[in-house]
Amino acid sequence: MPMSDTTATAPRLTPVQWLICVIASIGFAFDIYELLMLPLILPPALKDLGGIQLGNPQFAYWRDLMFYLPAFCGGIFGLLGGYLTDRLGRRRVLVYSILLYAFSALGAGFATSLPMLLFLRCTTFVGVCVEFVAAVAWLAELFPNPKQRESVLGYTQAFSSLGGLMVSGMFVLISKYSFSLPAIYGAHAEWRYTLISGVIPAIPLIIIRPFLPESPAWQEKKDAGTLKRPSIAEIFSPAFRRTTIVTTLMFACAYGAAFGAIQQLPQIVPGLPELKGLTRPQIQPIVGAVQMVQEIGGLVGRFLLAFLAIRILSRRKLLRVFQIPGLIILPLVFIFPATNNLDLLRVGIFFCGLFTVAQFSFWGNYLPRVYPVHLRGTGEGFAANIGGRMIGTSAALLTTQLAGLMPGTTPAMHLAYAAAAVAFLVYAAGLVLSFFLPEPKTEGLLE
Repeated sequence: MPMSDTTATAPRLTPVQWLICVIASIGFAFDIYELLMLPLILPPALKDLGGIQLGNPQFAYWRDLMFYLPAFCGGIFGLLGGYLTDRLGRRRVLVYSILLYAFSALGAGFATSLPMLLFLRCTTFVGVCVEFVAAVAWLAELFPNPKQRESVLGYTQAFSSLGGLMVSGMFVLISKYSFSLPAIYGAHAEWRYTLISGVIPAIPLIIIRPFLPESPAWQEKKDAGTLKRPSIAEIFSPAFRRTTIVTTLMFACAYGAAFGAIQQLPQIVPGLPELKGLTRPQIQPIVGAVQMVQEIGGLVGRFLLAFLAIRILSRRKLLRVFQIPGLIILPLVFIFPATNNLDLLRVGIFFCGLFTVAQFSFWGNYLPRVYPVHLRGTGEGFAANIGGRMIGTSAALLTTQLAGLMPGTTPAMHLAYAAAAVAFLVYAAGLVLSFFLPEPKTEGLLE
C-alpha cells in the first residue's frame, strides 16, 4: 500500500526540511570524504609507519588489508546498523554513526602503528556504512511526495561526490602547506592532517542534532504499537527474495568498478612516463589533481542521475543510461591512457567517475521504494553493506592479485591492466543483472 498520494503537488520545503537536507548532505559528503582519503594517504602512511614502499611484498599485504578488512567490518556492522535503524529509529542511528566515523578519523591521524591505523579505519568504515542506510531511510520517509523524495534523495546524495572533491582538494592543499601546520610526532606528514580533517562533520552535527525530527512514518508505527520487528530472514521471503539477491549483486558490481578500478589510480598515476624522476612531494599533488577530475565526473554523474530520476520512469532504463557507456569506456581508459598518457587519463577518468558514481545515487533512490517501513533499513543495509561494502570492495583485492598475472614493464602498468579487466567484468555482470531488477510497484513507499 503506498504511503502517499503520487498525484500530489510537491509542497515548498520548510525551514526544518532544509535543515534536514543540510545535515544529510554533510553526512553524505563526509561518508565519501572518509573513504576516498585511503588511496591518497595509504602509500605515505605505510612508508612512515612501517618503512614499506611500493614494490615491497609487505606493501601489497598491508594495502590489501587496509582496503578489505575495514570494508568487511563495515559490511557486518553496517547490516547490524540497518537492523538497528528499523528497531531504534532513523535519526538516532544516523547521528551516532556520523560521530563514530568523525572521531575515528581524528584518532587515525595520531596512529603510531599500522595495526592502530587499521583498527581506526575499520571503525571509520563502520560509521560510514551505517550512516548511508540510516540517512536514506530517514530522507525517504520525511519526504512522502514521490517527485520531491526522488529529487531530495538524488541531490543530497550528489554531495557524496562533493566529498570526493573536498578530500582531493584538501590533500592537494595540505601537500602544499603541511610544513605550516603544527608538527605531529615531530613531523609534518600530509597523510596525518588529511585523516584529522575527517572530524569536521561532527561539529555542525552536535549543534544541529536537537532540531532534527524522527521519521514520521517510523514514529507513528512505533507509537501505535504496529511497528513490526525487523528480520533478516524476511528480506529473503518469497515477497522480497528476488529484490534482495539482485540488488545485492548489482550493488557489488557498482562498488567493484569503483574499488577494483577507479580507486587504484593513486598507485597507477606515479608510474606514468611523465612523472618519471619526480620526488614524492612533486608526485602527490598530481595524484590528487587526477583524483579531483574523477570526483568532478562523479559529481556530474550524480546530478545527472537526480535530473533523470524523475523523468525516466523505468528504473532499469535509468540505470542502463550509465551502465552501457561505462562498460565500454572504463576498460579502454585503464588499458591505454592509464599506462602512457597523463593528459588523456584526465579526460577519460572524468567519464569513468560519471558513469560509475551515478550508480551509487541510483541505489539510494531505488531501495527505499522496494521495502516496507519495518524492513527498509534492514533491506538497504543488506544490499549496501553485504553487496557493496563487503563483496564489491573485495574487487580491490581481486585487482591487486590479478596484477601479478598481467603484462607490462612496471608494477603500475600491471595494476592498470588488472583494473581494466575487473572493470569490464563487473560492468558486464551488472548489465546482465539489470534485466532481472524488479520495477517498484508504486511511486510511493510501501507501508
